[in-house]
Amino acid sequence: MVTVASSPSLTSHVAAFRRFNRVYTRFIGALDEELLNSGYSLAEARVLYELATRHTPTAKEIALALGVDPAYLSRILARFEKSSLLKRTASKKDARSAYLALTRKGKSRFEKLNALSEEQARSILKALPPTGETNLIHSMSDLEQLLAPSTQQEANYVLRPHRPGDMGWVVHREAALYAQEYGFDETFEALVARIVADFLTEFDPKRERCWIAEVNGQNVGHIFLVKHPTEPSIAKLRLLLVEPSARGLRLGSVLVDECVNFARAVGYKKITLWTQSILIAAHRIYEKAGFRLVEEQANCKFSKDLVSQTWELDLTESGFGRAASQGGRTGPTPTDV
Repeated sequence: MVTVASSPSLTSHVAAFRRFNRVYTRFIGALDEELLNSGYSLAEARVLYELATRHTPTAKEIALALGVDPAYLSRILARFEKSSLLKRTASKKDARSAYLALTRKGKSRFEKLNALSEEQARSILKALPPTGETNLIHSMSDLEQLLAPSTQQEANYVLRPHRPGDMGWVVHREAALYAQEYGFDETFEALVARIVADFLTEFDPKRERCWIAEVNGQNVGHIFLVKHPTEPSIAKLRLLLVEPSARGLRLGSVLVDECVNFARAVGYKKITLWTQSILIAAHRIYEKAGFRLVEEQANCKFSKDLVSQTWELDLTESGFGRAASQGGRTGPTPTDV
């Protein structure tokens, strides 16, 4: 048997993960014999919730939704039926299956339990300062998207202009993500800081834009379109980034599409961007939007041996941006000149 040693960071992360589980389960009362002194265990409460919020589900559907053992679920349903909380209706299509529904008594019990849960959440949030409440909800959203990524598909995003405080976030997330995912050093952070400082001090609202993408009120992405310093007919696409928690929502394509549409509307003839060859996922988005790779050059930047690339989109050609809305996954993408 071969034992693979864990890295020190993974070992500490495992310990932190388990510590959080102990704190949180104790905090919400998951270890109590009864949830919120309701007379029902946590598992029974979750089954009640599924019965109350689904239209005549089957036991199989509930077992799949909760990820519980069918035999264990069967015992819970039998107790509910014995207590007159549940009624079964045989399926006409499958004699082995039955549709489940709460009785009037069952609905009353659920409403009381739901009110207790609502009050618990309300009292916890009210006890926090405003910033603490916001941070808690954002952290919970991050946990949900990391541990149950399929829920991302249901997330709604909005695009908005920049506002005070956004540029500090842009610099922080660009520097942190590139260090984490590509090993870029602090010179990249310095570069991003100069880019956003120039954007704020020289901002032309008629010809330039920053879009911030939000999901559930939390910043998850950004992109900039700015004037070329010497060519009035050329715009530059810069600092495209999508947070890991929001990848898969096609935000990269949406942000690039916004840049292209705005550039055309204000009369630019061309958009150019500078990026790196290692950012393959972002290249797919540029290609779908109609950009073409026009130049490559080896360089050493941000403590890495890289191959820089220049991409261009001719806005005078018909059909530009034709595939930008088709989407794709993207990581953070630098565009620094």
